[in-house]
Amino acid sequence: MKVLSAASLVLILGSVGLAHTGTTECIPKNDLHISESFNLSGITKEEFETVLDQVEKTYAPIIKEHGATLDVVRSWDDDTVNAQAWQTGKTWHIEMFGGLARHKETTVDGMALVACHELGHHLGGLPRVDWASNEGQSDYFGSLKCLRKVWAKDDNEEIVSKLKIPETVTEKCSAEHKKASDVAICQRGAMAGMALGRLLGSLSGDKMPNFDTPDSKVVKKTNNNHPRAQCRLDTYFAGSICKIDAGIDVSNSDSEVGVCSRKFGETVGVRPLCWFFDSSAEKDSVLLTLIQ
Repeated sequence: MKVLSAASLVLILGSVGLAHTGTTECIPKNDLHISESFNLSGITKEEFETVLDQVEKTYAPIIKEHGATLDVVRSWDDDTVNAQAWQTGKTWHIEMFGGLARHKETTVDGMALVACHELGHHLGGLPRVDWASNEGQSDYFGSLKCLRKVWAKDDNEEIVSKLKIPETVTEKCSAEHKKASDVAICQRGAMAGMALGRLLGSLSGDKMPNFDTPDSKVVKKTNNNHPRAQCRLDTYFAGSICKIDAGIDVSNSDSEVGVCSRKFGETVGVRPLCWFFDSSAEKDSVLLTLIQ
């Protein structure tokens, strides 16, 4: 009997009349497949399941408050190097593939951030494309809101004590967060972002991202596609250092709610201009030019 992937099943269900949305993917489409026999990350199926258990336990009640049901599809045996999200009626799906977990740059925390990115398509607020928060916003939501909630009860100080944290990360996390536990979650989220940044860089052939070399590009309109690897690392890091409480929800009607915002005079933890068009930043740039 042929076993269908969840994505194929969505298409079939749609053809017989069950409404569903388009599928979003965390990583640009690629032809890479990694089987269990070529597991380069060392992440086990048990670790894969544990991460998704933790994410599901945290977010199933939250999504229920939105009148929907969370469906976490655990496709460990699928060699695809990606993850995705879609909606079928009142069921909100995320799917994680084993191929992604087995990539050499993937870490357990990086995998948690991927799951949070997919949840971000459902819950990340503006800017949106149709039903889903766009790619950059889903990245931002992942470290700004989701990881903080998922890791809230972990011994984060103990966990980061075993990680090699760059000085830039420690300095910025310590400057923006006062409680040691919050600093640790910031550091941990930043390193999860680095893992994904390196994965994205390796897949695209981009230069490997670095915390000390942020993307200098300034978009003229918001980029709804996947930003490049450095830009995405900048976004994960911005979400990590932003001081806004994880309990303050983002909004589907106002892009400045629940985030660090230039509109309110903030400069740290704001969404990077390499993908987010910010009229406040544009006005500041014009004013600076006039003054000079």
